[in-house]
Amino acid sequence: MAGILTDEKPGHGATVTDHESSSSTAEPQNVEEAGSREAFLASFSKADDKRIMRKVDKRFLLLIGILYMTKNIDYQNAASVKVLQVGQPRNILKELNMTSDQYNWVQSIYFISYIIFEVNEIAKRPKDIQTDPSQVPSNMLLKRMTPRLWQSRIILTWGIVLACHAAIQNKDTYYALRFLLGMMEAGLFPGLAAQLCSWYRSDEMGKPIMWMFGWQNCSGVVGSLLAYGISYMNGLCGMSAWRWVYLLEGLATILLSVVVFFVLPDYPKSPRSSKWLSPREQEYLEVRLSENAPLTHEAAFNKSEIIASLKNPRTYGFMINQLMVNLGGYGLSWYLPTITTNLGFAGLPRNQLLNIGPAAASVIAIIFAGNFLSTGWMTRPAFTQPINAGMTVSFVLFFTITNKAGIYAACILGTMFYSVYFIPFWAWRSSTLQGMTGTAFTLAFQSCIGQVGGVVGPQLFQSKFAHNGYKTSFGICAAAIIVGWVFNLWTWYLTRNVEWDVRRIRRLRIKAEKHGEVYGEDDVKVADERKFYGGLVHKKDEAEVV
Repeated sequence: MAGILTDEKPGHGATVTDHESSSSTAEPQNVEEAGSREAFLASFSKADDKRIMRKVDKRFLLLIGILYMTKNIDYQNAASVKVLQVGQPRNILKELNMTSDQYNWVQSIYFISYIIFEVNEIAKRPKDIQTDPSQVPSNMLLKRMTPRLWQSRIILTWGIVLACHAAIQNKDTYYALRFLLGMMEAGLFPGLAAQLCSWYRSDEMGKPIMWMFGWQNCSGVVGSLLAYGISYMNGLCGMSAWRWVYLLEGLATILLSVVVFFVLPDYPKSPRSSKWLSPREQEYLEVRLSENAPLTHEAAFNKSEIIASLKNPRTYGFMINQLMVNLGGYGLSWYLPTITTNLGFAGLPRNQLLNIGPAAASVIAIIFAGNFLSTGWMTRPAFTQPINAGMTVSFVLFFTITNKAGIYAACILGTMFYSVYFIPFWAWRSSTLQGMTGTAFTLAFQSCIGQVGGVVGPQLFQSKFAHNGYKTSFGICAAAIIVGWVFNLWTWYLTRNVEWDVRRIRRLRIKAEKHGEVYGEDDVKVADERKFYGGLVHKKDEAEVV
């Protein structure tokens, strides 16, 4: 964490490089002095841009990566502890007297709670926001209370609830705590995503998203190793291994909330940002953003942006796409530890280590995807097409083959393609968001509906489907992936002009960087988008753009 805590504190109005210290008096300090956005951006070099963004990366990337990995470990551990000491008296199913079907509700209830509290926050009346801050939707509170305070609260409360899992004595208490866990965690991802849109351009979002989802999938490695190690604590102090898993991971999460409180930045022009950014750097970070980005000074609530989001068909295209992909992906991730255990390749407790393969493959694929997207070689929706194909083939394998090695290969490929899908997906999504309220509301609305897949996915693996090796379950998952693919194509059509504009600007920015410059002559148009396509046909001459 040392890299996160490293501060560069230039003096007021000054910067830290030799280039800027020698020319700061001659260079414009803000857009007004420069005379225009283009002139202000032109006063920065490629080296200046890299130095400033390196500061931002130090503050965000490692922290949000560890945060999202912890979040994933904490909600997926229910699947891991299910197979700890499986068949033995201290197994969680034995101690709580639960059937496998009853245990599936552990994960579904978590997502039901998550959805309820996202929907509940979204449904609050606008007038309540002016009269009672406690009524502000989660992502609106993120703006009013600042990300640091709001995210710290989320992490602290979910850590406390997770640690309380160690005291569970029956399934009813287990269900209640999973409901509370979903309630406390609601708002984490959409909040982070909305905040990142204030620091990174949409064509750069692949980088922070890569860090979030790359570390998220490290949770498969770390979580498996933790479960494997903690399994040897079984019986220590009279506690079963699964209780130790919940207690230790809960305490670690509580400690993480303290780190987030002291380290997580707010917005580029927030008072705390002036401790590690000069005024000119703060101005640069906002001026360089595209027109649709949420800005520090914007109001915490704008009703027109919510209405515009609800009327926009893109909102529903992205939402249904995410819902269908999650239905298949969450189903696989929930049942994965059981699949790998049933393959019989390793006995207890080494069965936990079989989950490392899918997680490691996912991390490698995510790193590749993040770096590939930064090149601007193709649009983000175009990049999702081979991933959609890979997901479909992987899920089809589950109900068409019986070979154990083939099933394990399908586990690796299915997990990998599902995990890497959301790198281009969320970077793509960010390019169509508009305004502080619009960004916050749309991400929260989409996230809560998209998580319905987490409710349905575990329920597909009930015992009534076990007679044929859950082939029916995986068939439904494959069908959901295909439906998601259809909506992916529809959303690509709806966003084709904006996405081509993002790619065009990205390539122009790369070209300028090769000459040591910062490109600022033109930018992506979202509200009044340029027309690069006549229907499905791309215009040959980009000079025709209107």
